[in-house]
Amino acid sequence: MRRVRYDRPGGPLFTEEAAVPEPGPGQLLVRCTAVGVTLPVVRKVSEGAAPIPLGGELAGEVVAVGVGTTRFRTGDRVTGLCFGHGYADYAVLEEAMVSPVPEGATDVDAVALVRSGLVAFGALCAARPEPGESVLVTAAASGVGHLAVQLARARGAGRVVGAVSDPAKAGFIRSLDADDCVRYADDNWGDPVDCVLDAVGGDLLTPAVAALAPHGRLVAYSSGGGTVRAYDLLVGAKSVIGFQMALIARGRPELYERWRLELWRLFAEGAVQPVVHAEFALEEAAQAHAVIETRSNLGKVVLRP
Repeated sequence: MRRVRYDRPGGPLFTEEAAVPEPGPGQLLVRCTAVGVTLPVVRKVSEGAAPIPLGGELAGEVVAVGVGTTRFRTGDRVTGLCFGHGYADYAVLEEAMVSPVPEGATDVDAVALVRSGLVAFGALCAARPEPGESVLVTAAASGVGHLAVQLARARGAGRVVGAVSDPAKAGFIRSLDADDCVRYADDNWGDPVDCVLDAVGGDLLTPAVAALAPHGRLVAYSSGGGTVRAYDLLVGAKSVIGFQMALIARGRPELYERWRLELWRLFAEGAVQPVVHAEFALEEAAQAHAVIETRSNLGKVVLRP
């Protein structure tokens, strides 16, 4: 089979031939048909101290099951997280991290919706918005951000604002039913909002906190780091909340499953629709990473083995 890897920090990525892996106890072997490209994986390649297997979200067909698996059988269409080599024709997934792809959805739909949508859904829930409150989403054109904009609207936000680096993305953000779109470089981000969902971090945290109304909540779910001054929170009784999807998946699987089912319900009703910016062949993984690195994507970037 083919798989993509790299042998030194920063790359380059290359495709090689490798043996098809075998599933161990509690694992599934999946023939990959769609693989999501995410910012965390791109950052690990460009900024990490040592090479890692390129894992992440994927979808495909179960072709073999390990001892002790009970929920899936060969022929099932599934999506899930791969912690090993996922940029490949075949990948091994832990059964606990896998869910079915429903009828009426494609494998690309699943890759674009489930993991990114769960992060967006969880970040929104962490903000605890009341019906009619306003929500601002940074990185609003990203794989997670464009779903967060739609979810905020679907779950009753009174005003939804997208924040982006490039003004050329404004039309895309408004097409998602956002009320407004602001640029990071703007002197202010318009009327204060009740909630900010931040996927950028770093220096952007300061204007993001400034955009909050009194008693507003900022949910930080990025790996970009950053610092918030306590005084900036104190004067407006504002809050900053950290959110990490992995803690929910591992520690509260029943909540993870409830959110997943709600995502598919909203998808079936047309309230949330993932947008795919581009699909790349497996051999074009480097080009796919470049799209994410340059922040030029409008929606999800997908590899098609």
